[in-house]
Amino acid sequence: MVFWIFGYGSLVWNPGFEYDEKMIGYIKDYKRVFDLACIDHRGTPEHPARTCTLEESEGAICWGAVYCVRGGLEKEKKAMEYLERRECEYDSKTLVDFYTEEDSAQPALTGVIVFTSTPDKVNNKYYLGPAPLEEMAWQIATAHGPCGDNREYIFKMEKALYDIGHEDDYIIELANEVRKVLEIVGAGSQKEKKLLGSSYIPLKTQSSPVKIFSLPEAAAVAVAADS
Repeated sequence: MVFWIFGYGSLVWNPGFEYDEKMIGYIKDYKRVFDLACIDHRGTPEHPARTCTLEESEGAICWGAVYCVRGGLEKEKKAMEYLERRECEYDSKTLVDFYTEEDSAQPALTGVIVFTSTPDKVNNKYYLGPAPLEEMAWQIATAHGPCGDNREYIFKMEKALYDIGHEDDYIIELANEVRKVLEIVGAGSQKEKKLLGSSYIPLKTQSSPVKIFSLPEAAAVAVAADS
């Protein structure tokens, strides 16, 4: 017995479960969108955070990481139970083909599990739907939950995609808009910049390096899993 799970959000940098193999690659005809609410990790019911989910989009590709769990029924059950608790806002499991850079025509894997959400505000209480970029940025910049700030999530997402060599223009644009909001509300003060630390990462959509703020390594390890 064996199963593969595709991660496109926090699973890319923080899987949180025991796995036997990992590959970097992508799925076709899906794109990331920040249209899903999180009320128990980086947000609250009164002030939900925004996290990413997948939206069907013909011709699009979504890069991420795929994880293999093998070694018997008990190990698989333990991993899936963990994922279902963690991904509780996602109301669907979809089976997809997974591709790597080596071959864009033939999938490296078929029947890969990915957690998705129904884009229906009536039947899916966690689905927020799209919003203007500025509105999403304000929500992300100001939401906070038991596992930390919503802004940490998008900055980690941005860095994780940079680290695997496949940045997402949508994520970069939204992250930069969040930085603008933080400057406006004062969260980008010198005191907080010192607390968070900083690093320079060249982003493909910029003509010069963009300064992004990230947690110190020790704090990053302590961040609880969420997607």
